[in-house]
Amino acid sequence: MPQQSYRSAITIMALSLSMLVSQATLTQSQQPDAPQQARVNGRPNIVWILVDDMSGHFGYQGEKLVSTPHVDRLAKEGIVFSNAYATAPVCSTFRSALITGMYQTSIGAHHHRSSRGALKIKLPEAVTPIPTLFRNAGYYTCNSNADGSRRGKEDYNFEYKPTDFYDGINWQGRAANQPFFAQVQLSGGKHRNIATAYQKICSELPRTIDPSSVALPPYYPDHPVLREDWAAYLDSVNYTDIEVGRIFGRLEQDGCLENTIVFFLTDHGISHARGKQFLYEEGLKIPFLAWGAGLPRDRSKRSDLIAHIDLAATSLHLAGIEVPSTMEGRPLFKPQRKAREFVVSARDRCDETVDHIRSIRKNNYKYIRNYLPQRPYLQPCSYKDSKPFMPVLRQLHAEGKLSTAEALIMAETRPPEELYNLDDDPWELNNLARKDAQKKRLIAFRGLLHDWEQQSGDQGQQFESMDRYDSDMKPYLDRTGRRDPAKAKVLEDNISLMKQWQRDGK
Repeated sequence: MPQQSYRSAITIMALSLSMLVSQATLTQSQQPDAPQQARVNGRPNIVWILVDDMSGHFGYQGEKLVSTPHVDRLAKEGIVFSNAYATAPVCSTFRSALITGMYQTSIGAHHHRSSRGALKIKLPEAVTPIPTLFRNAGYYTCNSNADGSRRGKEDYNFEYKPTDFYDGINWQGRAANQPFFAQVQLSGGKHRNIATAYQKICSELPRTIDPSSVALPPYYPDHPVLREDWAAYLDSVNYTDIEVGRIFGRLEQDGCLENTIVFFLTDHGISHARGKQFLYEEGLKIPFLAWGAGLPRDRSKRSDLIAHIDLAATSLHLAGIEVPSTMEGRPLFKPQRKAREFVVSARDRCDETVDHIRSIRKNNYKYIRNYLPQRPYLQPCSYKDSKPFMPVLRQLHAEGKLSTAEALIMAETRPPEELYNLDDDPWELNNLARKDAQKKRLIAFRGLLHDWEQQSGDQGQQFESMDRYDSDMKPYLDRTGRRDPAKAKVLEDNISLMKQWQRDGK
């Protein structure tokens, strides 16, 4: 595996230097208790730290193999939302929902990497993106990468101009005494499958995770390639924590930490077979922390169900900006707020791969509706099939070497419905949908989903038009062809298969 060679390339000097840098950053950020300090200038700064491709594997969540003192400090001093869910388990649909406070299915942004071709998607007139609302209220708006040196990831599935959203790259461009709304984008779990990126983060880590110490979820086979990949993922968790410490160091150095509310979250779960792109807990349940002056301290741990789009409404509310009445996100700290009875998530097309899945989490149950049950879970997908674990899974499955739990995601067809008791079955291995004892609950979930689809205007109920599909595939094909003609041929074959399956009604 490439990761192993990266580990062996790490020098003692690099490790020693990174330990000093990490320790210095930790010491710098462990200054007087910022959440207890008074707010200045009346209006708080709002910072979103948004991490790619990462599930709940931080120290505060019980992961023993990582060392995440900075994120753990946010959890200790701030507010932990232990039941936060993404409304979509893939980057662009998640981010389109986040930046508008709307379900991606309500605004037509539900297909991953859409509006990239000639046919564009326009936001409904009633929907105003969050940076624009902050800007209109006098805030300085910015979006940066981890160190604030360049523009951060956007990835929105609708037509927009970055200059319409953001005044600059980082908060240092603001006017004197001007509050700011900042997003800081971290690459997170994406580091592990990019050779140069992974080599870089390993050079800055005090240590790397030993693959032999990794405990894989029970639905993945115990194989060296999967262990190595998971260990590299945990390395990225450790590196993310270092980046969080540096962000806090910059806020403190610039004299604005005491007047800043920070939210830390990931955009969906780990990019793995049953994680990213799927509606199981590994793909949907995300870390979500709030930290800063002025936040209520009576409930530092909250177990109520929240959707990630609630961050948009919450941020506006804390800044004293009116939350649009049509926004589907809900303020989390509003007095007498109405808690969510359930949360809904949706998966639609991801790159070239067409799909249509919905889920509802209510109380301790998860309901999943597979609208394309005749298709395999792991349909051909150029992006996912390039991951190191995918050839291993496919080979082991072909050889009949997977256990019942490990083979679930490899099934060639799907049940139309899935139902899991998350208290008894947190790994979602025992589908209760066919149990007679669950008939009443299943009928209730069907009704909930139907009503939500109608009330929210779920635009994923019909296949994407072929014209729009072709429009979004063209730039994807062109870009892939320039980089890797062989991969472009695989992509072309996948696109042809998607079209054939649609013609066949599959």
